[in-house]
Amino acid sequence: MKRLLLLFLALVALIPADAGAAKKIQVVTTIPDLADMTRQITGDLADVTSIATGVEDIHAVPMKPRFAVLLNRADVVVLMGLEAEHAFLPALLEASRNPKIQRDTPGYIDASVYVTVLEAPTRLDRSLGDQHPMGNPHINLDPVRGKSMVRAITDGLSRNFPEHTATFQKNAAAYTRELDAAIAKWQQEAAPLKGKKLVSYHPDLIYLAERFGMENFGTIEIRPGVDPTPSHVADLIERMRQAKVEIVVRERHYPAGLAETVAKATGAKLVELPAMTGGVPEAKTYISFIDYNVRTLIKAVTGG
Repeated sequence: MKRLLLLFLALVALIPADAGAAKKIQVVTTIPDLADMTRQITGDLADVTSIATGVEDIHAVPMKPRFAVLLNRADVVVLMGLEAEHAFLPALLEASRNPKIQRDTPGYIDASVYVTVLEAPTRLDRSLGDQHPMGNPHINLDPVRGKSMVRAITDGLSRNFPEHTATFQKNAAAYTRELDAAIAKWQQEAAPLKGKKLVSYHPDLIYLAERFGMENFGTIEIRPGVDPTPSHVADLIERMRQAKVEIVVRERHYPAGLAETVAKATGAKLVELPAMTGGVPEAKTYISFIDYNVRTLIKAVTGG
C-alpha cells in the first residue's frame, strides 16, 4: 500500500491542484449511485465521474493512479460515508494533493449525513468485523434513504457553489418527485415480499428488506468482513431449514459457490442482485437499479 501511495504521489506531484480547471464544476463520486444523483441535481453545470463502476465491492474498490489524478482536479468529492469507502478513499484523497476535497472541508460531501443508520454499534470493536464501524453503510439500497442522500448532495453543492443554489434545489425537487412516484409504485408491487425471510452473503440488503417488509434472517459471512467458517455455514443451513427461509441473495461481487451451496441445501431460491447502480446492464441509473432489485425479488417469490 505504501509503495502504491508513493506512486500516486509521484504521478500528481507535478500537477497543481487547479491545473486544467474547466468551466464546468468537476465532481468525483465514489459510486455510480451518487454520480447519477449528482447529475440529476447539477444538470449541465457539472462534469461528474464515478470512481467505481458498480460491479465492485464498495469495501474493496481497486485503487488506480488515474483516480488520484481525477481527485486532484475535482472541485468536490461525493461519498456514501459511514466509512463505506474506508479501504480506498482516504489514501486516494491523500495522494490527490487537493486541499479542497479533504475530509472536513466544504468540498468533502458526505451523502449519509441525513440518513437514519441501521445496525449502529454500541461499541467500536474491530474484532466484530472491520467493514461497518459506523453502522451499516449500504444506505443506497433503500430509495427512501436515497432521497436523504439527494438532499445531502444538494446542500453540499450549494455550500460550495451558492450562485447555483436555486438550480440545484429546483433539479433536486424534480428528481425527488420522480423518486416518490417510483417508491409508491414499488411499495404496491412489492406486496408479495412482505414477511419473506432472506439470507444474503454480506448485510447489503438490510435497508432494502426493511423498506419492503422482508426479514433479514442472517448472512453467509459471520460478520461484515469476517469470512464464513464451515461450522457457521452448517449452523446457518440448519436454522434456515427450521425457519423455512425462502431466499438466498448473492450480491454479484461475492463468490457464487457458497451461496449456491446454501440455497441448494435449504431449498431456498438463489437470487443474484447488484449492490450498486451499474452492477448489471439493466441498472444504468439509480431508479433502474432499485427497480431491477425489486422486480428480481418479486419474481423469485412469485415464480413470475
